[in-house]
Amino acid sequence: MSQQDYATLNRTNDKMPLCGFGCWKVENNIAEQLIYDAIKAGYRLFDGACDYGNEVEIGKGIARAIKDGLVKREDLFVVTKLWNTYHNKNHVRDAFEKQRKELGLDYIDLYIIHFPVPLKYVAPDQAYPPGWYPPSGPQKLEFERSPMYECWAEMERLVDDGLTRNIGISNFNVQAILDLLTYCKYKPATLQVEIHPYLQQKRLVEWVQEQGIQITAYSSFGPGSYIALTNDGKTASPLFEHDIIKSIGQKKGKTPAQVLLRWAIERKLAVIPKSNHEERMKLNRDLFSWSLDNEDKKQIDGLEKGLRFNGKRIVS
Repeated sequence: MSQQDYATLNRTNDKMPLCGFGCWKVENNIAEQLIYDAIKAGYRLFDGACDYGNEVEIGKGIARAIKDGLVKREDLFVVTKLWNTYHNKNHVRDAFEKQRKELGLDYIDLYIIHFPVPLKYVAPDQAYPPGWYPPSGPQKLEFERSPMYECWAEMERLVDDGLTRNIGISNFNVQAILDLLTYCKYKPATLQVEIHPYLQQKRLVEWVQEQGIQITAYSSFGPGSYIALTNDGKTASPLFEHDIIKSIGQKKGKTPAQVLLRWAIERKLAVIPKSNHEERMKLNRDLFSWSLDNEDKKQIDGLEKGLRFNGKRIVS
């Protein structure tokens, strides 16, 4: 792995690949084979979550790749996330252990708090993954009094016990991060947040990087993933079809997806694209042998619209 392929995490100095494979919306019936194929294609970081509901299958894909000699466990960087209903200090470890066992791993490389939103506890035998709303009753968020400082202390204990090497956060804003930094023993290693040309989050990125926290950008391709969820994706032109992105791709001999991912990499952001197609998997990883011109970046920077497609699903 060359110097430009990875980000070095605080505290552990672990090398996190800058281009990983995202497991959101990976269907269970293809997940095992897809992860196996992604490992064959060269992916070493896999970004999952309790909420995605596919960790058993992801674990099987990883196990098969290790058994077949494609990789060793230490070659992989596995990320997963604590769901909102498990923020209470009495539930963090049980939630983690269930996920670790479903993945079939001795340890996790990076465990992330998915949202700074403590929801009422839902037992796994009631619903798993539990989702945003109670399994019965009205579709209404039910919060619980589980303060972040107690949740984070439990995350730190997972580190102390050797169960996860790194801990991080997702969908936190500056205020939430600043509060966490006033009491944490271990600073978050990473922040994962929505970033694409329509939502560039320049001030957030600059401030978080100044704190020594690495950033992973999700939804690098913009609105497409959200049309089926909220219709929010229809509020902007698809980035793959945008004239500026297409023209830069044509000039560089790259796909629109590669242009969007390279734009993020040049901001020192990690990316986690997903594809069901082996050839596109390979193309999405081809980000380090070429670069964007200053004029290319200037044009892409001009696409900022402040459009947050995940906005209806989070507190931000």
